[in-house]
Amino acid sequence: MGLIVSSAQALAQELNDTQLVRTLGRIESAAPAIDIALLVEEASANAGKGVVNLPNWQKLSKLSQLIVEIEFENDSVAIEPKSYRTVGLIADALHHPNLRRYKFLVVGHTNSTGDAKHNLELSAQRANAITEALATTFAIKPDRLYSIGVGEEWPLDPANPKAAENRRVQLINLGLVK
Repeated sequence: MGLIVSSAQALAQELNDTQLVRTLGRIESAAPAIDIALLVEEASANAGKGVVNLPNWQKLSKLSQLIVEIEFENDSVAIEPKSYRTVGLIADALHHPNLRRYKFLVVGHTNSTGDAKHNLELSAQRANAITEALATTFAIKPDRLYSIGVGEEWPLDPANPKAAENRRVQLINLGLVK
């Protein structure tokens, strides 16, 4: 249950606040308790082996989410300038009254080029970069944002693990802020 957004869509203004709010605000029941530390531990322990079939990761796949193509400089955490519009649209949606009461997990992904451990670290750093940009540049309260990297372990296109579309960021609605 989600929406996939590319930077090109955001630049073409096909994406708008309403679409983001509607996608990220879909909560059909109480969100299950998600232990971020356990997710990080499982991702580290399974680098190169995959996490998609682990029970805690399967819980995430059932939550309201947004898959976003955020472009970074090669092997870097520097967000490409053209992707700031997408980050800004996400921030606008997170400021919407319908989403202000929710907390979100920012999940960083890479494709499978490079070493699995390096990809895991890079994806975590990229998720942190998005979280930091949302909190500092766009004034999203930091207590609403959590970040994690999964490297190449949860590909969007499992048949083609080196595909560019596997390099992405996901926003997952974790439920109400407590």
